Amino acid sequence: MSSMLEKARTYEKEHGDKIGSDERPAFHLTPWSGWMNDPNGFCRYQGQYHLFYQYNPYAAHWDRMHWGHAVSTDLLHWKYLPAALAPDGENDGAGCFSGSAVPLDDGRLLLMYTAVEERIENGEKRIYQTQNLAVGDGLNFEKYSGNPVLDSRDLPEGSSKEDFRDPKMLRLSDGSLACVIGSRPSDGSGQILFYTSEEGFHWNFKAVLDQNRNRFGKMWECPDFFQMDGRWVLLTSPQDMQQAGAEYHPGNGTTCFIGDFDEKTGKFTEACDQAIDYGIDFYAPQTLETPDGRRIMIGWMKNWDACAMRDPDAPWAGQMTLPRELEIRNDKLYQHPIAELSQYRIGKVQYKDLSVKDTVSLDGISGRCIDLEAEITAADEENPFYKFSIRFAEGNGHYTEFVFRPFEETVTADRSFCGSRRDLVHIRECLVPGTRDGHLKFRLILDRFSAELFLQDGEKVMTVTFFTEQEADRISFHAVGEARMDVVKYDLNL
Repeated sequence: MSSMLEKARTYEKEHGDKIGSDERPAFHLTPWSGWMNDPNGFCRYQGQYHLFYQYNPYAAHWDRMHWGHAVSTDLLHWKYLPAALAPDGENDGAGCFSGSAVPLDDGRLLLMYTAVEERIENGEKRIYQTQNLAVGDGLNFEKYSGNPVLDSRDLPEGSSKEDFRDPKMLRLSDGSLACVIGSRPSDGSGQILFYTSEEGFHWNFKAVLDQNRNRFGKMWECPDFFQMDGRWVLLTSPQDMQQAGAEYHPGNGTTCFIGDFDEKTGKFTEACDQAIDYGIDFYAPQTLETPDGRRIMIGWMKNWDACAMRDPDAPWAGQMTLPRELEIRNDKLYQHPIAELSQYRIGKVQYKDLSVKDTVSLDGISGRCIDLEAEITAADEENPFYKFSIRFAEGNGHYTEFVFRPFEETVTADRSFCGSRRDLVHIRECLVPGTRDGHLKFRLILDRFSAELFLQDGEKVMTVTFFTEQEADRISFHAVGEARMDVVKYDLNL
């Protein structure tokens, strides 16, 4: 073990163990200490789910990336393991960036990550990104002596040496390995490259899997590629997006492509596209398949354009989303809270056919760690209410809310009054077609510092984080006009 990795492991245990459980979310993974961004190496290995993550153990901000590590048996209760990787190699001194993990036939766990190296050439600093391996027993990992296994010599002509990152490995139908990697071609846009390997240590370029052609932002980061419900799905996180109707917002976004894939040629054909999450805080998702065949996705519950939301002196920054079960219906991606969450529901409180005018607060419906389901209808479908909202984390003038406007067929996430002192992204809007009559179903998952709203049985999801004081735990409902509401709320005991 290098001295750098040993130092990180010593520091994270000493400082991470001092953070009280009530200072963290109840069931969303945070870094052991310091900073977290992209999920890495999300996989199942030796009976446990492993999740690695981009990590700076020393402070609540981005720096030279390590790989943090945690394991779980149910994807809700996480146990920290020592940091897996540190930037201590010959060509990863500027950071061990994102990547993935797969179990090998010999019982070891293989990690593939992007190594970042800084060089001074002609008096200018240049960044080089290559793909490297580490292999181990699920706790300790040794970097491969043959690193890098993919470098600029393995790129299509005209591709950037500086933007070549985030390998996601997968198994093909014949049992061999493949990986998809984000890249930037000569047009300055994004592309996803496809590589294959028989055993995981020697890799060959196969094809350009898919190309952006300046349609969705610029560089495409953090790809994932998998088969589900008879289709192939490509997830990626484009940088520098522009507003595109009601589907995509400016800045750093996420995109899901559903289509078909030819393993022989390595070519993916898009059939449709959509955003993955329509809220404020979601990026760089990874997926795995469970033993019972479910496809589970987890993402970084933060946004590069809103990182200053967290106090720089905080003991941790960044958290992962609730694991979500995916399905495809009519060539659309649907997402649902992981089924395991339901077994932790307690204290059911229910109201049916309730009239909501102006402001309504309900006995038994409050809290910061809850699972709430509601169905909203108009008292008069010919003349529905103008606006309906649910406010939560409410107290001392602070709250966050989701606002439904039937005439616009929109739901808006708004944390402007959550207590933030930073002028960041606080409002984001989502189009929900077919709701002009005032009929909306939603499921809201709250966990101390976050809200995830699943709309219309998972057709769309909105995620938002906030750091309102924990004492602010009231929930209220508001309507301009009259809405009818069925609502059931559970506390979550994790």
